Amino acid sequence: MAVFTPLGDAQVATFLESFDVGRFVSLQGVAGGTENSTFFVTTDRCELVLTLFEQGEQEELPFFVDLLDYLDEHRLPVPGPVHDRNGVALQRLADKPALLFPRLPGRHPEAPNLEQCRVLGDTLGRLHTVSQNFTGNRPNPRDLSWLQAMHHKVLGFLSHADQTLMKNAVDEFEGEFAAHGELPQGALHGDLFRDNTLFEGDRLGGLIDFYNGCTGDLLFDVAIAINDWATDEDGGIDPQRHDALLDAYQTRRPLTAAERSLWPTMLSMTALRYWLSRLLVVYVNPPAHDLTPHDPTRFRTIFTARQLNGTLPLPDASAVH
Repeated sequence: MAVFTPLGDAQVATFLESFDVGRFVSLQGVAGGTENSTFFVTTDRCELVLTLFEQGEQEELPFFVDLLDYLDEHRLPVPGPVHDRNGVALQRLADKPALLFPRLPGRHPEAPNLEQCRVLGDTLGRLHTVSQNFTGNRPNPRDLSWLQAMHHKVLGFLSHADQTLMKNAVDEFEGEFAAHGELPQGALHGDLFRDNTLFEGDRLGGLIDFYNGCTGDLLFDVAIAINDWATDEDGGIDPQRHDALLDAYQTRRPLTAAERSLWPTMLSMTALRYWLSRLLVVYVNPPAHDLTPHDPTRFRTIFTARQLNGTLPLPDASAVH
């Protein structure tokens, strides 16, 4: 059970009195979290999610609140934070920062079908279209500059071949990005894996877990999605899921010439981003709680596949209807 700070019924019932959400009925801790304590809360009027923030950059929580408020106001399927009767969303409970959200319907898709990929691409395209006007700012904490600074920390734990692969890739990425101007910018989800979405059949219930949200290259988000949603176990890209997601995305926001040129590099770079972050957790910064970290091997496989095989041709935006 990934509840690091237990709460009692009376404690939560008192907390809810500040909100117009109804009378407390029940509380259930949620398994599966890796950083925060999460609870499902039932009232006589609605189902809610209560999150206590255990660690991380807590001073950045107002950014996440503002981003979710903004996306919710633009009718994106996100859990807009519940504000209390005074209009305040960010609270404290059990001496921890706390946020209350509506509980969105659905389950994580384990093997996404073509329609789910299409819906995800359409929604991400909508999100990026409106997010370009979001005025908040949080620089991407996992971009190329992070790779440049952090990859040295894991080299000693890798085989000589993997050391060379990683160092050469970072050098190549530097050259590729330096050769292009600034890409289209906006607010990002930053971690749009299948387990950060909820589906009821082919209907998207919501995008969740925005705690990697930031501002930066919109293409970064698209590459993360393809590396999870359209990638097979051997690291290869499934053409049908790839095209379904990107066709739908480009109906909302066609990729620019610079983005299309940098697409193979961005796909490879985001794969390396997750290989490196998982290596760091295993070897350098183990989790604060007794939890099993993600296996880095999955993203080593994806990264090497991108380096060796490149990517599939991008759908032609002018042919997208």
